[in-house]
Amino acid sequence: MLINYLLIVLTGLLFGKLFISLSKKFALRYNILISQGTPLVGGFGMGLSFVLVSLFGFFLYGGLSREIVGIIIASSIMLILGIIDDWRELSISAKFFIQIIATFLLIIFGIKTQIAYIGNLLNVVITFIWVLAITNAFNHLDVIDGVAAGCAMIISCAFFTVALLNGDIKIAILCLALAVASLSCLIHNFPPAKIYMGNSGSHFVGFTLAAIALSISYAPLERKIALLSPLLILGLPIFDTAFLILMRLIKSRSIFKKSNDHLVLRLLRRGYSKKKALLFMIVLSLFFSLSGVILSQASSTTGAIIIVLAGVVSLLVTERIGRVPVND
Repeated sequence: MLINYLLIVLTGLLFGKLFISLSKKFALRYNILISQGTPLVGGFGMGLSFVLVSLFGFFLYGGLSREIVGIIIASSIMLILGIIDDWRELSISAKFFIQIIATFLLIIFGIKTQIAYIGNLLNVVITFIWVLAITNAFNHLDVIDGVAAGCAMIISCAFFTVALLNGDIKIAILCLALAVASLSCLIHNFPPAKIYMGNSGSHFVGFTLAAIALSISYAPLERKIALLSPLLILGLPIFDTAFLILMRLIKSRSIFKKSNDHLVLRLLRRGYSKKKALLFMIVLSLFFSLSGVILSQASSTTGAIIIVLAGVVSLLVTERIGRVPVND
């Protein structure tokens, strides 16, 4: 089994390197999907690598399930949306419409929250809110080199661990394929970036991780607190978005209008280099993701302590970084 996982990793690195390099050459040669002289092809390379490596992994382990097919199809739609958005920017309403269609496809393939006692309709509503929120949270996270790709790799590894602990090999394969695709992008996107992930990458990664999170079983009835595990594993993009919304509300700004008050941009304003700011975000993502993995296996008492600790860390970061002045 370990040999198969190593094959998936090596195949993923090979495909990721190949597709990103070819896409970069194509973009530079024909002068398309370029931003500030840098190709926006990281997402395309990641997405294509993810699909092919996932299919290779399922060939090794004996076929696809209905839910896996749904994730691959719906995430591919998000990838195409992002490529179009990188080429010719879409309106917010158009982006949301396509995100809703892709989420609806997930639900058709049986991927939704399975919270007991709240009924099917409310589970469907929560699924829509969850997928749209995480998808757009990753889009907001992708504002400097390496952050979205690095955090996607860490979060994918965390979900891989939880899936393995639960004996869900097929979801584990998806997580591993996404982790390696994210690493392939990070190698090229590490500051100073040679390629950008683009909206194609951030939308694709956020949507796929949201779908994977819904596909994993976390909590037996006696440990309901473990249901909060995906919130912690995805804690950095969730916290980053909450921080951004809070800062904009304090300044009476629209939460939808672009501005330079993102968490990582405030780190740059504080004097951090891009590499140091990236390291800060990676460490924070590791903290949240490890907390989520531990929570998935912990007792209710230990889980409550972990949640309080994550809350304290979030408040401390908000208090310190929120005071950094930004230009209006």
